[in-house]
Amino acid sequence: MRKILHIDMDAFYASVEQRDDPALRGRPVVVAWRGARSVVCAASYEARVFGVRSAMPAVRAERLCPDAVFVPPDFTRYKAVSRQVREIFLRHTDLVQPLSLDEAYLDVTAPKIASPSATESARMIRAAIRDETALTASAGIAPNKFLAKIASDWNKPDGQFVIRPSQVDAFLAPLPVGRIPGVGKVMEAKLAAIGVATMGDLRAFAVEELQLRFGSFGASLHRRAHGIDERPVEPDQPVQSISAEDTFATDLPLEELEPAIRALAAKAWAASRKTERVGRTVVLKLKTAQFRILTRSYTPESPPATEAEFTAFALALRERVDLPASTRYRLVGVGLGGFREPGVLPRQAALFDPH
Repeated sequence: MRKILHIDMDAFYASVEQRDDPALRGRPVVVAWRGARSVVCAASYEARVFGVRSAMPAVRAERLCPDAVFVPPDFTRYKAVSRQVREIFLRHTDLVQPLSLDEAYLDVTAPKIASPSATESARMIRAAIRDETALTASAGIAPNKFLAKIASDWNKPDGQFVIRPSQVDAFLAPLPVGRIPGVGKVMEAKLAAIGVATMGDLRAFAVEELQLRFGSFGASLHRRAHGIDERPVEPDQPVQSISAEDTFATDLPLEELEPAIRALAAKAWAASRKTERVGRTVVLKLKTAQFRILTRSYTPESPPATEAEFTAFALALRERVDLPASTRYRLVGVGLGGFREPGVLPRQAALFDPH
C-alpha cells in the first residue's frame, strides 16, 4: 500500500508577491499583466472572494474586483521559491514528481526522515515550507495519486486532509464525477444523460458498459469511481515537448505571423538545447479571433538539426492552414515534440499531421 502526498502551494504566485511586499498583504492581489489580451496567472484568496480565478481574462477580473491590485508576474522569482520547496521535499523522499512550480506528488511509503505516518510527514513538510519560505501549503494524504490530489483541495488554505484506505468508498460516493481528470462539461453532460452525477452513480455501471459507451476512457471512469489509481510517483520525467507562444495586442492575418513565428521558434529551440533528448516533431499552434485552436505538425525523416531548419519547418506549416484569408489570429505558438533519447530515434517517412 503506497502512501502518497499531494502538496499544493496556496495561491502561490500571489502569496509570493504578498510575502515580498508588505503593502499587498490582506489586499486582493491579481497576478497578471493589464490589457485586453491578458489572463490571470494567480489570484490571492482576498481576490477569490470576488470570483477572480486563474486563467480568466484580466479585464473580467478587474470588473469583478475593481479594487484589485494588479501585479505583473515574475517567473524568475517564483521558480527560485519553487526550487526551495523542492529541496524540502527531497529531504523526505527521492520520489518527487513535480506537476508545476506550485504542486507535486510525493511517495512517502519509505521516508528518508523517520516519521510515524504519512500524515506526520505532510505536517513536517508543511511546517518546513512555512519556516523557510514564509509561505503556506496544503496537503492531501491518500493511498494513490488520484485521491491525494482530491484531498489536498479539501482543507485549503494551509491545511491537510487524509483519505485512509478504509474510507475511500464512503468518501468518493457523493462526489461529483467532475472530480475525475478528463471529465469536463461535455463529458459531464454525457454522463448526466445516463443518470450519472456522482461517483456513486457511476459505480452502478459495469466496466464493460462504460467501455462500450465511452471507449478506453470508460475503463478509466470505472477505476476512478472506485478510487483505483496504480500510477507510481515518477520523479524526473523526461521531456516530451517544448514550446513557446505569444498572444498579440491586435489580431493578425496569417501572412503577418512570420516575425512572431521566427521569434518563438528561436525561443523554443534555445530551450530544447537544454536537454540531451532529441525532438523530432515540429508543431505550429494558432488561435483565431473566435478562439478556435488549430495545430499543424510535421515529423521529418531526420530531427531538425539547426535553429534555421526548425524555423523553416515551422514557417512551412502555415501552408497547411486552410481557413479563409480573412481569418485573423490572436495567438501563435511554436513547439518541438516527440522527444527521444539520442540513438533510439525511429526511422519513418516524413508526414504531415492534418489535425
